[in-house]
Amino acid sequence: MAQSQTTDRELTMSRAMVEAIAHEMREDEEVFYMGEDVADYEGIFDSTTGLREEFGSDRVMDVPISETSFIGAGVGAAQAGMRPIVELMFADFFGVAMDQIYNNMAKNTYMSGRSVSVPMVLTTAVGGTYNDAAQHSQTLYGTFAHLPGMKVVVPSTAYDAKGLMHTAIRDDDPVVYMFHKRLMGLGWMPAPDGPKTGVPEDEYSIPFGSADVKREGADATIVTLGLHVHRALEAAAQLAEDDVDAEVIDLRTLTPLDTETILESVRKTGRLVVVDEDYRSYGVTGEIVARAAEDALADLDAVKRVALPDVPIPYSRPLENEVLPGVDDITTAVQNVQE
Repeated sequence: MAQSQTTDRELTMSRAMVEAIAHEMREDEEVFYMGEDVADYEGIFDSTTGLREEFGSDRVMDVPISETSFIGAGVGAAQAGMRPIVELMFADFFGVAMDQIYNNMAKNTYMSGRSVSVPMVLTTAVGGTYNDAAQHSQTLYGTFAHLPGMKVVVPSTAYDAKGLMHTAIRDDDPVVYMFHKRLMGLGWMPAPDGPKTGVPEDEYSIPFGSADVKREGADATIVTLGLHVHRALEAAAQLAEDDVDAEVIDLRTLTPLDTETILESVRKTGRLVVVDEDYRSYGVTGEIVARAAEDALADLDAVKRVALPDVPIPYSRPLENEVLPGVDDITTAVQNVQE
């Protein structure tokens, strides 16, 4: 049940996620969490803080550094009737377990003629901005969204993170829940203004496939997700000083995708800017633009994409800052579609 965001209690995104997980674990003994460094260390991005203390090592489990084995174990547990939450520490590591993720987790329901279901949540950290080089800094939203059989969730605020996590754990299909490291509220990786929001104490769910208009506007539509929701909002605030009124749409989920909210905005503004930290080619930016062109071409006056160039993410801080989309890049793109 969706609830009002109005509350005086503010949480970081990591605390909101953990609150939802803890509630579901109390309600259903078949829910458990496993991954690397999630028990004693409580997750390197604070994704499991306090869970082992409450639920014990039988339900919050550290695993060996073998993604293939523990993701496969999660698939088996889900097919046997449990509801595992399995953490892949970095989305970049999906390659070593792609067979378990895509040929088993995503396909087994279809391949079995629905004789089994896989009610499993695969959580994973995404994104750069902290100089961890090319194998620990990718988002890869588009990779997972491209592969049928999995739902893909990307929260940008604590409120959304909690509601989407409740929905993910209760879903009877596999869900990939991708959280941006920079949004978690870690002491050693400060979050931007925005992701720490009011979060009701009671449980609530946010339906998949329901984008959120984070800022209404009439002159241009900015479609984005994750960290770049906050960069887009900052860009929109700067643009407003020059009398450019930008609408900011937070997708929240990529699969299913709320195409109708995007089209409704594009038909109003006539100008579309899509912003994504994933690679530019064959990704989310291209998909959003294609859907707008297919169904609202007559309403479109201009389109721009702002995304990561097709290069490995550099370790060097100045070089990483150069390739990752920033506020100025978004502002410039919106100004360009106004011309």
